[in-house]
Amino acid sequence: MLPHELLGTAAVPGHRGELRLYRHDGDYTLRIDRHELMSSRVFGSEEVLAEAALQRLGPSPKPRVLLGGLGMGFTLARTLALVPETAEVVVAELVPEVVRWNEQWLGDLTGRPLADARVRVVVGDVAAVLRAPGAGFDAILLDVDNGPEGLTAAANDGLYAARGLGEAKAALRPGGVLAVWSSAPDRAFSTRLRQAGFAVEEVRVKARRTRGPVRTIWVAQLPAGR
Repeated sequence: MLPHELLGTAAVPGHRGELRLYRHDGDYTLRIDRHELMSSRVFGSEEVLAEAALQRLGPSPKPRVLLGGLGMGFTLARTLALVPETAEVVVAELVPEVVRWNEQWLGDLTGRPLADARVRVVVGDVAAVLRAPGAGFDAILLDVDNGPEGLTAAANDGLYAARGLGEAKAALRPGGVLAVWSSAPDRAFSTRLRQAGFAVEEVRVKARRTRGPVRTIWVAQLPAGR
């Protein structure tokens, strides 16, 4: 049996565990503690995150998209396939090593999306990007941690609380879409989204599109004329 090769480790701000990148027989996995966060074999629901959000947007001459969490780049690559050449895609990634791993090893899995001229990478907390003046995004895609119940960083919980949802709402243009990936459903989060003023749809998708555990994607949209 081929061994699991440890390619790199990284500290995660706000979490005591260590993020690790492994390679095994041509596949890659990201793990923290004993938890597998993601695998290069399983990425269908990450692609659906982009699809579910972007198909609800109206036409825009220069759409702006914020992606919270780079991961292995599957959501980013699918986003780039769906937006025009005039788009701007901002990627906020908290862990700098994740960006380097995409540049060194993981980029070939997805056609090296970080090299696309439409992409701008911000190494830091996506919450800070949301709070920046004049954010003006058409879509915000959050694939941060395991969803509304944070696994890797307690600070991620703030993204999904009422205050964080208010900041996301303020960072969106009229008619904008907030899409959130989660490993499991969360009825309370659906309620918070509606209380924040979003029209909410819950999309259920299998991890590999046709098989695997079921993931939840919330697609929350603002009125076009707010």
